[in-house]
Amino acid sequence: MPLSRRDFVSGLALGALGSAGAGEARAVEPLPKQRMQAASRPIIVAAGNGYEFLEGAYQYLKGGGDTLEAAIRVVAGAEDDPEDDSVGLGGLPNEEGVVELDASCMHGPSRRAGAAGGVRNIRSMARLAREVMLHSGHVMMVGEGAERFAVARGFKREDLLTEASRKVWLLWKEAHSDWWGSGVADPRWRERLQERLRSDDGAAYYERLQRLAEDLAIDPAARTAAIHKVLFPPTGTIHCSTLAANGDMSGCTSTSGLAWKIPGRLGDSPVIGAGCYTDQDVGSVGATGSGEENLRVLGAHTIVENMRHGMTPFEAGMDALHRIARNFNNEKERLLYVDMKYYVLRKDGAYAGVSLWTGYEPGQPHTIAVHDGTPRLEKTVSLFEGASQRWPPTPAQKVAS
Repeated sequence: MPLSRRDFVSGLALGALGSAGAGEARAVEPLPKQRMQAASRPIIVAAGNGYEFLEGAYQYLKGGGDTLEAAIRVVAGAEDDPEDDSVGLGGLPNEEGVVELDASCMHGPSRRAGAAGGVRNIRSMARLAREVMLHSGHVMMVGEGAERFAVARGFKREDLLTEASRKVWLLWKEAHSDWWGSGVADPRWRERLQERLRSDDGAAYYERLQRLAEDLAIDPAARTAAIHKVLFPPTGTIHCSTLAANGDMSGCTSTSGLAWKIPGRLGDSPVIGAGCYTDQDVGSVGATGSGEENLRVLGAHTIVENMRHGMTPFEAGMDALHRIARNFNNEKERLLYVDMKYYVLRKDGAYAGVSLWTGYEPGQPHTIAVHDGTPRLEKTVSLFEGASQRWPPTPAQKVAS
């Protein structure tokens, strides 16, 4: 008998695992309600996986440090953490087993921006984006040319694929999963869904993954998490926005992109106006989640412009989420395979964390990390209640009739 989504999720104990990134998983229990107004300036807001890196950056910013450097210190903490497989060292690779990284940044005081995408062998993508801003006449550089530029600027080439990430990639590859074919935005998405779900019995597919994980010598304690990443390809990213006491603002977003992506794929993170946008006359915004959908609405820029025209951070973020939902004709059965989180900071210290869904898994809510003298995690406010699912679906994600 096919597994229902509820049965399968329960069987994997996903609530205990989570998929929002190692940094978030190790952080404190999030507050049930957002304050949405800073107690004082300076203030830092970030994606949940930036929580443990807030304190050092906050003290630097409080001491008069540059707003972009403060944001990069939070982002670089995740980039350097091999346990956070959503960014930098240990990031989950593309379908060929190669880690490709993207990042962008905006410096409010000088009104400059920098970005780099599809870069291999360079860990510190946030700093590379800043190097593009500071030491080239360009805003964005990509691929091999960006890597050569990084080396010329003193960055070290290194293998970013850790042994843990390599084994998860091998498990995915052995399971014959792929990103080829139409996505959930295609009008014929139901056909793709049914093709995937007819191909095997959910329980048998899961058992096959268990055997493959054992054959690949994946640590027994890590097998369920590895299978989870095969079935639900992570889209993890980190963003950080900063506001200094004098009103200066900056923002930075970095990612290893969608796991198992087709080589050369770029998401929203390196695109100014999509994954990151800062205008210190108004505010700073970053995004994590379904990059393709965020690109279609240029979410970060949209939210800043909404605030420019008088919306609160919460209203501005919710409007962007409504635009994503509108692109799917507000069909929740399709939107179930999409998720997006926005981290919104206004120039007066008001902020909001909003998301399309409550979390990726039951018991694992999306969060925003905040430091205004008190570091904390707060739950995002979601447009829809419940847990989103990953696309493309697998036989083990069969929906109960």
